[in-house]
Amino acid sequence: MKLMSVDLARAAMLAEIQPLPAETIDLKDAIGRVLAEDVTAVRDQPPFTASAMDGWAMRGQDTPGGLRIVGESAAGHGYEAALHPGQAVRIFTGAAVPAGADTIVIQEDAVRDGETVTVPASAPGANIRPAGGDFRAEQVLLTRGLRIDPWRLSLAASAGRAMVLVHDRPRVAIVSTGEEIVEAPAIPGPFQIYDSGAPALAAMVKGWGAEVSKLKPVRDQLDAVIEALRGAEADLVVTVGGASVGDHDLVRAAAEALGLSLKVASVNVRPGKPTFFGTLPDGRRLLGLPGNPASAFVCAELFLKPLIAAYCGASAEPTLASARLAQPLGGNGPREHWMRAKLSFQDGGLIAQPYRDQDSSLITVFAGADALLRRLAGATPAAAGDLVEVLLLPRA
Repeated sequence: MKLMSVDLARAAMLAEIQPLPAETIDLKDAIGRVLAEDVTAVRDQPPFTASAMDGWAMRGQDTPGGLRIVGESAAGHGYEAALHPGQAVRIFTGAAVPAGADTIVIQEDAVRDGETVTVPASAPGANIRPAGGDFRAEQVLLTRGLRIDPWRLSLAASAGRAMVLVHDRPRVAIVSTGEEIVEAPAIPGPFQIYDSGAPALAAMVKGWGAEVSKLKPVRDQLDAVIEALRGAEADLVVTVGGASVGDHDLVRAAAEALGLSLKVASVNVRPGKPTFFGTLPDGRRLLGLPGNPASAFVCAELFLKPLIAAYCGASAEPTLASARLAQPLGGNGPREHWMRAKLSFQDGGLIAQPYRDQDSSLITVFAGADALLRRLAGATPAAAGDLVEVLLLPRA
């Protein structure tokens, strides 16, 4: 099998993916969805000159001194008349500044006595938010390809949007194979283990914005694997296990029996070398992941997450951060190594501590890691304090 680098393998996979069609949905239901349009402001925000503080609105040239109180401006209920020399208006945060006023004296600095208020000197523009200070009408606030989170939803709402156009969610079917796999709460036999890979991958897929279905584990029988793959209704079928070339690794053979056009046969990566990808004659894509949980999870971060992003119309390239090594590392072998690591902050920067044991079967290590540390193929030894690339694994 021809080994492809991680970057080339991901590029070959992404070349087979097109963003799914779009639908218009209610903004309140858009969390996690990817915009298929730009969101543009329909008016200035704020739409009027507003007060940044509770206090008194007046003309700066009338300060310092005593001013006559002529009214009030509150949020949603402005003072509609123009302010004249020697006058002041009680004003609250967010309320419109009356015409003629150019400064706000905060309430702590003013002394009210009946219908007059005494204020100190104040420069024009003090404590005032200009109209359009946040954004202007017709300004593009959110661009297509952005994933909606609560902050972006707030911005779209402030622009007057009740509906947004977003890409459909891809359908992902997860198929795990192996005689040794059983699902809890079933009682495993003496040579069986619980299925830990597929449930975690299903949670990842859902969190990355796709609709997920997890099929029952499939026995190591070619006909059974063929039928499972044939019946998986999805845009992307993800298999877990059976991706290698051993006597009991039947996923490739089953996929080829269904007419798989192989685009990536194997990846020059550790862990996860058996990972493969191709297209089926009916248009479905198939990503084959290794059975060892850590291998499957690493390759899910490197390949599955970008594939889902591409279906959604979002940026598909992983974003790497820089960190300094907490300990020296020896030279790397011929395969690119993505090491599970623990991050900490020191002197304003990230420190990466790779776990001592990187065995691909250790789920406890992955559960504690919050980053994958990238070591390029053939990398020379690195000293403590050297800069390395890390892929962040967000933890709640």
